[in-house]
Amino acid sequence: MCPRSRSRHQEVPPRPGGGRGGRRAGRPGGAAAARSLFARRTRTVAAVRDASFEIGEGEVVGFLGPNGAGKTTTLKALSGLLHPTGGSVTVLGHVPFRRERAFLSRIALLMGNRNQLQWDLPAVESFELNQAIYRVPDAQFRRTRDELVDLLGIGDLLRRPVRNLSLGERVKVELAGSLLHRPRVLFLDEPTLGLDAATQRRLRSFIADHNRRDGTTVLLTSHYPADIEALCARVAIINRGRVRYDGPLDALSAALATSKEIRLTPEEPDVDLSAYGQVVSREGHSVVLAVPKAEAAGVVAAILAAHAVADLAIKDPPVDDVIDLAPAAGDAE
Repeated sequence: MCPRSRSRHQEVPPRPGGGRGGRRAGRPGGAAAARSLFARRTRTVAAVRDASFEIGEGEVVGFLGPNGAGKTTTLKALSGLLHPTGGSVTVLGHVPFRRERAFLSRIALLMGNRNQLQWDLPAVESFELNQAIYRVPDAQFRRTRDELVDLLGIGDLLRRPVRNLSLGERVKVELAGSLLHRPRVLFLDEPTLGLDAATQRRLRSFIADHNRRDGTTVLLTSHYPADIEALCARVAIINRGRVRYDGPLDALSAALATSKEIRLTPEEPDVDLSAYGQVVSREGHSVVLAVPKAEAAGVVAAILAAHAVADLAIKDPPVDDVIDLAPAAGDAE
């Protein structure tokens, strides 16, 4: 087994909306819409470009970025659903878009906003269908199925048609279905999207335990900072198709953040602290200030010299705020 999954300068165009290799550029108005039937304008958009990274065996990596940054496109290229127009992609020593059985039998892609089991069948029958597709031996299938059913607590869901399950129930049975053939690489695209907080916590715990137990490599996209903080020691941030940061999660703020958050509770009620920095939030007597990173120590000293303070802490900005700081402007288009 190749110990690393690689993506090298891949360039993947979006789904064309009219015109070869491009997207239809619509124009407003009824007359313009009628003219566009005969004289369409198109523009070429590179959804992912110069995105180079490697993932080692057994790593759990968070793949982050704003909507439209290229996250799902990259996962589709890595899983073989899209053919890059440039560069190279290898996963487990295979070229994904060739869709070789030896490759497909060792990966799984779970998209939280897509139904992947048979809608009108009970989940247990979809599991048996997956067993046949992946040619999982009976004894291994039963052992893995029973283990996943127990760990995810889905025993009472297996006989119900998938269409009758709630979103949280469906995601759990789909996760189990994706793991029945024990993939070595698991691509998770927004797996906790739309789930309640308790279900999110259970899924995060399961994914972490599964990674520790089986050594499965996980590439995870999510807009929930709690998913990333609970699962990923390393993150890669993509914006406008390019990787802007690739490194430890705990070094993310140092690399990208330009400010610090000062959280304090003055002993004086309703004291105005806006002169010391940008007031981010207030809750009761507590205030959160955003100040330039280089000035944080001086601001704290000035506050303590002028005001009695019951509690004070200096923290990095939240992960989701730091992600938004990944540079997107200034690139040549």
